[in-house]
Amino acid sequence: QASAAEAHRLVLMRLRFVVPAVMRTGLAVAVAAATTLTAEAAAQDIEYPASFDRLLQDLSVLAHDSMEGRASGTPGSARARVFLIESLKSIGAAPIGESYEHGFETANARAVNIIATVPGRDATKRYIVLTAHYDHQGVRGGVVFNGADDNASGVAAALAIARDVVASPLGATLVIALVDAEEEGLLGAKEFVAQPPIPLGQIVLNVNLDMVARTAGLLWAVGAHHTPALRPVIEEATANAPVTVRQGHDRPGAPEGANWTNSSDHAPFHQAGIPFVYFGVEDHADYHRPTDDFENIDPVEYVASVRTILTVMRALDEALR
Repeated sequence: QASAAEAHRLVLMRLRFVVPAVMRTGLAVAVAAATTLTAEAAAQDIEYPASFDRLLQDLSVLAHDSMEGRASGTPGSARARVFLIESLKSIGAAPIGESYEHGFETANARAVNIIATVPGRDATKRYIVLTAHYDHQGVRGGVVFNGADDNASGVAAALAIARDVVASPLGATLVIALVDAEEEGLLGAKEFVAQPPIPLGQIVLNVNLDMVARTAGLLWAVGAHHTPALRPVIEEATANAPVTVRQGHDRPGAPEGANWTNSSDHAPFHQAGIPFVYFGVEDHADYHRPTDDFENIDPVEYVASVRTILTVMRALDEALR
């Protein structure tokens, strides 16, 4: 069996067939830079699982100019899908049905959700659905909007979590749903709920990742207002976390500001009566701007954020058994 590094090299090699030659050198430079940043995080004694070794490299690929901002229905989106599907294959996450790709039509283009699964330990079939949208805003006025934090960060985190769960399964079966067309109105998540590949009644939790890198030391966990039993589990799991976790942004009139209950791909799950925890950060100066680039990600903050999300997800899996 190939090592994780070898598997990742093979994934990048397959990208050669879909990334124009003029962009390949830049992509290789980005991956090399991510390797350096991984070493930087390690040098600062940031403990993280072996499954996180590819985290920053995956982020650098997804947020590279060659992906052309990953807008739905574009060649850049297709390149991102190749990378994501090959990554899921190398991880050992299997498709549901015959294909990882689940296409649907939008008003502007054909969009594609990517769905994979990692079997759980429990005999009773229950599911945790891990969502992260891989689309962003594409190219506007000749300028690429790379969407490093929004939401290459969530997708790369989902891949790292999937690797960890393959190595050490949850009790529940994990469904990884890398959804499309979030920027057009949460369309990929709405499609998942409207045409579910698994019974909705067996989904015990949706964990949604949308902008999880630019924490500035603060990560929000949203959703416990709607499912109060989640609150003490999240509190205990984050008591010694390497990033401060606050719960909120999930009710009208909250002192912390806007209600994020319907702001991202967790909303269709919530509307279907499924408990959710949404991890995200406050809007920052680069939100929905062409400056949301890989170079502006702090690797230590990002690794700390993803490590914390994994810890919380494992605690919730145990609590919901």
